[in-house]
Amino acid sequence: MNSEQIKNLDNEYIVHSYNRFDVVFDHGENARIFDKDGKEYIDLTSGIGVNSLGFCNKGWIEAITAQLGRLQHSSNLFFHEPGVALAEKLAKRSGLRKVFFCNSGAEANETAIKIARKYGKQGDRERINIVSFNNAFHGRTFGSLTATGRYMDAFVPCVPGFVHTDINDIDQLKQVVENDDPVAVIAEMIQGEGGLINLDEDFVKEMYQLCRDKDILLIVDEVQSGIGRTGKFFSYEHYGIEPDIVSFAKGIGGGLPLGGVVCGDRTCDVLEPGDHGTTFGMNPVISAGANYVVDTIDDAFLAEVNRKAEYIRAELEKLDEVSGTTGLGLMIGIDLKTKKNADVLASLRENGVLVLTAGTRIRLLPPLTITDEDIDQALEAFRKVL
Repeated sequence: MNSEQIKNLDNEYIVHSYNRFDVVFDHGENARIFDKDGKEYIDLTSGIGVNSLGFCNKGWIEAITAQLGRLQHSSNLFFHEPGVALAEKLAKRSGLRKVFFCNSGAEANETAIKIARKYGKQGDRERINIVSFNNAFHGRTFGSLTATGRYMDAFVPCVPGFVHTDINDIDQLKQVVENDDPVAVIAEMIQGEGGLINLDEDFVKEMYQLCRDKDILLIVDEVQSGIGRTGKFFSYEHYGIEPDIVSFAKGIGGGLPLGGVVCGDRTCDVLEPGDHGTTFGMNPVISAGANYVVDTIDDAFLAEVNRKAEYIRAELEKLDEVSGTTGLGLMIGIDLKTKKNADVLASLRENGVLVLTAGTRIRLLPPLTITDEDIDQALEAFRKVL
């Protein structure tokens, strides 16, 4: 099919919950992707942070293909090697204890919410409230949507028991804890969809201590920021804390759907058989690919992520139109002085570079494997457009 045929079929048969850009993609390799008409782009989006090792990474494909020839699926009523091998790696990399696998970030955060709610029913007092932060994004299922606190108007009533407060305001958080007796706080260390907004180090440490003092679970949402994206395996490592639950998804699958939570000592045995479930979570083929992703992201790999990130930021900040950058590692937000984000996105696309927006900022989530050559080509397009 040609591009017009594909777009016509999309218009007729796909539920339009997304506004699409007028590009039909065909194939890609690492950070380069080609449309049906043969135009080449440098992709600084990674499918919104999913293609952590770029398009069609050969080692990742080999791992998946080898597993496809052995066992493509088995229910969670039985054991298999790829899933438990992946769980062991995630537990050791996170410093936590046990893993529950599912299929997406929203499902991962739903799992974290359920664990917190059940944890809150233990002991002498029953607690259900969960604190989340204004401008957050945790997903679009009912629980994760309510934690997000946005995009809710068409779907109310949503899930009760969520309280929203501002990031980087410890006094406000203490007041919420005093008034609402929460069982958990859920936070992104860098608010992704909210605009690449970093949590202050002092605030994170005070929030962490507050949670410890008050027996409140700390859930860290690493769906976008995890799996090497910020130059450490998980972004919370930058802050020197140990959460009770960490949700993950996106980059760990390398392009296939995988999510989950890693649980610490207080939460790893809260769920019992029958409390929660998934048909496709811990799928052996996707787990095999994820094992390759996790094995690839070693200390030397992370050092390269940080080197590339520092170079990109330094070059962008030389441009008169750029007033600053935010984020960590290869999770980069760009503040512009005068130009409109939509115009910049369109101009960059015309010049063969794909970027995203988040909040008021341009957002870059390039493959962690992007080459120096591709970085320089993309930066040249930025210089031309800005």
